[in-house]
Amino acid sequence: MNIIVCVKQVLDPEIPPAKFKIDPATKKVIPPPGVPPVISVFDERAVEAACRLKDKQGGKITVISLGAAQAAEVVKHTIAMGTDEGFVLQDEAFEDLDSFGIAYVLGKAIEKIGAYDLVLCGRQSADWGNGQVGSILAEIMGIPVVTLACDIEAADKKLKVKRIVKDGYEVLEAPMPSLITASSELGLPRLPAGMRIMIAARTQVPVWKAADIGAQGPELDKAKAHTEVTGLSVPSRKTECEMISGDSPGQAAENLAAKLAKLL
Repeated sequence: MNIIVCVKQVLDPEIPPAKFKIDPATKKVIPPPGVPPVISVFDERAVEAACRLKDKQGGKITVISLGAAQAAEVVKHTIAMGTDEGFVLQDEAFEDLDSFGIAYVLGKAIEKIGAYDLVLCGRQSADWGNGQVGSILAEIMGIPVVTLACDIEAADKKLKVKRIVKDGYEVLEAPMPSLITASSELGLPRLPAGMRIMIAARTQVPVWKAADIGAQGPELDKAKAHTEVTGLSVPSRKTECEMISGDSPGQAAENLAAKLAKLL
């Protein structure tokens, strides 16, 4: 079974809030010095889903990541988890793309990789959280898509997917190839094993440019993007404390109840 997993590098969510900075003029987050990016937690679930299928079915897992050169470390993390190979898509033309542009580039990379039975993505990215790339990528490639999967089984060229819905879950069947987005309910990802960590450390991750995958045309034109970031700011938090008193405990309780009623 040949599986392709799309992963994203994101700012480490464990950094102290004081280190989180943005540039309002360029509408970008400023990476704190000395803090390397990490794999998006949702994409890590997609890698776990791929590894579980490989454990049962055998086969090969290929990882692709669109981003800066540091994305190689994210790919190596997935190899330490159990994937087989990976590629970084890094080019000036790939910078600041919206969800449609990102899906286009990923689709061209998958074309270059060749035959596959399943494409896995996280349910959304851990930074912007749009949750669009997986579905757009499936549309571009012309294959079925199932979102928010918490369990995936494969047999006889078919996929059985348990999908999270508002009041529980539903079970769907999809042909191969299909694209599935993994949800957090899939469970915790495995920890990288010692031998796999050594293999990942020695792995050279190839970098593909736009010319390598044949990516060109209006899909890479930022002026024709479907979405635009009009503003970026850090939310401000304000806390206030007011002491409620009274002539007696009963009177204080009445005063508190009256105060709360005004807030409703």
